[in-house]
Amino acid sequence: MLTFNFNWKSVSAIAGLTRRNFYFQLHAGAIKSAQVIGFLRALHRQVPGKILLLWDGAPIHRSRLVTAFVQEQHAWLHVERLPAYAPEINPVEYLWAYWKKNELANFCPKDVWQLSHAASQALKRIRRRRHRPQLIAAFFHQAELF
Repeated sequence: MLTFNFNWKSVSAIAGLTRRNFYFQLHAGAIKSAQVIGFLRALHRQVPGKILLLWDGAPIHRSRLVTAFVQEQHAWLHVERLPAYAPEINPVEYLWAYWKKNELANFCPKDVWQLSHAASQALKRIRRRRHRPQLIAAFFHQAELF
């Protein structure tokens, strides 16, 4: 018997890809401006030097707080916007697809905590894989095909 509960709160994910690695955070509920800014700060600590950020048209990426933060970080952060809705050219969308199809397939959590824990562990497993650089390169390659 399969039981499920549709009254869960949500778990949201934010990620950044480089050619060889990826960085992520999971958050309970929808991601707000403060979480985006916190992620960018953490990303800057992890990735030395200048960062070129390719962003889709999500409203959170255009919020006043995020826009002001990005403008203040011009010394190390440059943003290029992808078209408003073009997931096929966004490499991180291929990470999410791989994560869901290969790591979380047929997983039926009992609650939001179990979902969050399993999702985080799955992303950590992907990051530890020996063939991670080839997998990430495939995400970029798929995005370039369109």
